[in-house]
Amino acid sequence: MTSMVVDCSVTMAWCFEDECDDYADAVLASLSENQAVVPSIWPLEVANVILVAERRRRLKKADSARFLELLAALPISMEEIVREHALAPILALGRELNISSYDAAYLELAMRLGIPLATRDASLKVACSKSGVPIFKA
Repeated sequence: MTSMVVDCSVTMAWCFEDECDDYADAVLASLSENQAVVPSIWPLEVANVILVAERRRRLKKADSARFLELLAALPISMEEIVREHALAPILALGRELNISSYDAAYLELAMRLGIPLATRDASLKVACSKSGVPIFKA
């Protein structure tokens, strides 16, 4: 079973039809055979996108509940961000690659575990390329 880190850009594409694309669909389909791992910031990012979408009336609470059920059923495990991985390494990656600390958390996890990263984020793809982290090929 191959593992990958899945970021919020891919995850939330599964929630919104107008954001979904072939890549996000393929990553989702691959979870029937693969395991995904996310950093502990992932549920906070997902919750924030849902909250904003509900406030903008893009999602109803029932839609959000169904999406959360989908996520709970997927083989996604969460890796805790511990101090020795969080502060200095993530800050250094963010500075070096000009990415947010959130994106650096996904990148650091993929680097540390030696697994590909599934992302739709252009700046994170560039950061992966510069740091030698493969993008998950669905």
